[in-house]
Amino acid sequence: MSSAAMHPMLNVAVKAARAAGSIINRASMDLDDLKVGSKGVNDFVTEVDHAAEAAIIKILLDAYPQHAILAEESGKEHGNQRSDYQWIIDPLDGTTNFIHGLPIYAVSIALAHRGVVQQAVVYDPTRNDLYHASKGRGAFLNDRRLRVSKRTRLSDALVGTGFPFRKGDNFKRYLKLFEAIMQSTAGVRRPGAASLDLCYVAAGHYDAFFETGLSPWDVAAGSLIVTEAGGLVGNFTGESDYLHQREVLAGTPKIYAQLVPMLQPYSRVIGNDETPEPGVKD
Repeated sequence: MSSAAMHPMLNVAVKAARAAGSIINRASMDLDDLKVGSKGVNDFVTEVDHAAEAAIIKILLDAYPQHAILAEESGKEHGNQRSDYQWIIDPLDGTTNFIHGLPIYAVSIALAHRGVVQQAVVYDPTRNDLYHASKGRGAFLNDRRLRVSKRTRLSDALVGTGFPFRKGDNFKRYLKLFEAIMQSTAGVRRPGAASLDLCYVAAGHYDAFFETGLSPWDVAAGSLIVTEAGGLVGNFTGESDYLHQREVLAGTPKIYAQLVPMLQPYSRVIGNDETPEPGVKD
């Protein structure tokens, strides 16, 4: 799909993601000078997150001043909050990796219309890889069409996850779930940027991915990229309501179906979690 064929709103999102990516790449050359703050235990924010977010918001609002914006770092909403269009932004997903110079992080930008994601971009600036999707038009990595893997047996599956890392997270419960998944699959991976993890499902690198404690900006773009690549995305009970449920499961249709019964007992949606988690992220 050449950029000429791209939806105009997706084009603007791509421009914004690349602008943020160049800010992130420049800063990655000089990590020693990086100013790092903390939003909580193990929850970091840098001046780069803020600069990347400001660049994204400027490009989006210059193009669409009437749209609403939900952005992670500024903590507040921008634009016209009554709009049916809402941009959902994570300017730097994987900040902890970035701070350490581990090259697994991404810019995530999604556009929802009346709560349904229509356009999605996840940009990996260290590889110059652009994952993108428009609803109903397929998912792409740069110009190559993405399809989820054809694996059907859980024992052959490679599954991505994210570990809980905040005070108040239910570590014991997660470890029980992790043990069950680890023993039923070919392997479990934890790179540390949920937006990219979802893209890896779309590209067939993983057969599934699951994580708890996620916020809308972690999953909004990646989830459309998965579904447009032929995968399924939902919460741990297998229902499609995941954007605000703080848990997500994505996978090939067959592997997804086998993981739902394993994950269901650990779902927050059916009231299994005693401690509500604060709205923060990786």
